[in-house]
Amino acid sequence: MRTHSRLVASIMLVLLILPLGCEMPQPEPEAEAERLEFTRMIVHWRQYLEPGYLEFIEEAEPEIVQVGFYGADFWTLAHLPDKYKGLTGPVMPSHGGAVQSEDPAERLRLSGDYFEKINAEVRKRGARPIGHFDIAKYLLGTTEDPNNPTGGFFTFYNELWDEDELGPKPVENPVDLLAKNADGTPIFTTDPDAAPFGVYYGCLANPHWREVLKAWCKRGIERGVDGFQVNYFYRRNCLGEHCERRFKEYLGNRYEAEELQQKFEIDDLETHQFTEIVARHNPNETTPLRIEMRRYSDIINKEAFDEVLHEYGRSLKPDLITSMWGHSSGDFGNPPRGSNDERAMLPSELWGKDESYLWYCLGKQEPTLQLRYLRASFDDKPYTVCHYENVKIRASMAELMANGGAPMAKYINFTDPAARQELVRYYQFVKRYDDVFQANRPYGEALLLHPRSQNHQGQLIPAMTRFQYVGNKLMDEHVLFDVSPDEIVTPEQRDSYREVYAIGHAQTIDNASFDQLSRFEAPTTVRVSASRPAQGNEIDLHFVNYNREPGPEGYRGRGIADEKPIAVDSIKVDFIVPEGNRAVKVEALSPEKPEPQELAFEESDGRLRFDVPEFLVYGLARIHLEAESGG
Repeated sequence: MRTHSRLVASIMLVLLILPLGCEMPQPEPEAEAERLEFTRMIVHWRQYLEPGYLEFIEEAEPEIVQVGFYGADFWTLAHLPDKYKGLTGPVMPSHGGAVQSEDPAERLRLSGDYFEKINAEVRKRGARPIGHFDIAKYLLGTTEDPNNPTGGFFTFYNELWDEDELGPKPVENPVDLLAKNADGTPIFTTDPDAAPFGVYYGCLANPHWREVLKAWCKRGIERGVDGFQVNYFYRRNCLGEHCERRFKEYLGNRYEAEELQQKFEIDDLETHQFTEIVARHNPNETTPLRIEMRRYSDIINKEAFDEVLHEYGRSLKPDLITSMWGHSSGDFGNPPRGSNDERAMLPSELWGKDESYLWYCLGKQEPTLQLRYLRASFDDKPYTVCHYENVKIRASMAELMANGGAPMAKYINFTDPAARQELVRYYQFVKRYDDVFQANRPYGEALLLHPRSQNHQGQLIPAMTRFQYVGNKLMDEHVLFDVSPDEIVTPEQRDSYREVYAIGHAQTIDNASFDQLSRFEAPTTVRVSASRPAQGNEIDLHFVNYNREPGPEGYRGRGIADEKPIAVDSIKVDFIVPEGNRAVKVEALSPEKPEPQELAFEESDGRLRFDVPEFLVYGLARIHLEAESGG
């Protein structure tokens, strides 16, 4: 079976913020960062205010705790009076009554102190605190005069920016930091959660906005975070001077003048007036030029992320943990949103480059195909997904455990005793069997190629529709398969699989035979995957059961009490043993039955046969191997 080469991120140590006009010293030599590995994390935007939060951390024992705010949302909200405490998702005004001051500057300081204390308490409990960092959105302000907004972010920038704390302001007027319309007015949107304010956006192509982000990054590091989860890469249709200049540079570097005229009807790039430079958009309404706009947007977002977090942030803290928060649809479906992954057009050489772990919000669909795609795209570094799921809690944790991810439990209400019990049960199971989960590698007998090359050509919907069809068939047939973007698969990797499937198989997959692969007698509500541990000669089979009692039509459930899983009685396994090995022991276990149960098995003609006993949502079968004599 294939093995991945471990990629160690190379970190450029660069410079601290310098005043304009200062001579730039030479960058220091490159340093290597140790690859981050973890399998358990918790994430909360609000519930850190609940009594007993720290006791819950002690009980669950996560390795990563995402909590606290350090970007645009913090500096917009933290100084506001208590009447705005329900304004947006992040809770900051008053911090549940912890901040007792009417002075905006004092509220800002005390709010920062509040998160600094949380970071220290998290670290005392053996976890690493990771702060949320809004990079472009939630710059709230009044909208009556967009050229002169007040309140929220604008009050902070104009009245509360402390140069002793953050250094000099990059520009005098905060409007000069914002994404702009064609007429030069700032882009803003309305959001019921932000009322009475509108939502403005920092321009990620604007070097002055990046200097603001660097100042915030530095302050967060000083407050004790081990890293940042960076979200809201919303470039929108910015036509400001910085985006227009950078987009023209981008096109000029990719195309000769003759190509620009033939492909895009651009006669003179320097003088051309763009009526739009869109970012994400409906793929049903795309054009060749819009594809380039989208690609530019993804690249400029990544460039800003790298400059602020990797070049600058790691010059302050070389082991800074970083992650870019993305959104997509778990099954890659539901166009246009599902086909519109926020980094869908990012070139493969930049995809996840130097990032410590991945985070994706995927909606409520079953995400198995997406999970395997993320795993291969990211060289099996840690990743997690957010489901917006507070009902199918065990299933959402199990699917990550089964596919090399880290359960994160953002929407599990730990104040609900039943939900807390299951989260702790599953986390303690993962901790106990750390040798199975930590830094494991997928063990697929077949490979499904993700059509990323066609996505980059604008063929999002037709290509992804066929990809889903083939992938769903393989899952229903319980094929052990990996997913990898077609752009990064080497010939050697392809040759290591028994079968390779692509979107061209969509017309023939229904009549395909899978007898040459391992076989599993299991309902289609069960998904099967396999992995190799980081150490030892072993293959681990993972089973995730999605079967549950359905609720009334249209009822989505209110919590874990409505999950109601239906146990799987048994699964018959007919597994192809890796060449040169033989099985010496097979064990079954699950979070509900964590003590290993040794199973009877038969092995002949290179196939291993055994029955997996009953399990509720997640089942694990450990196949212990030894090399055959002379193998």
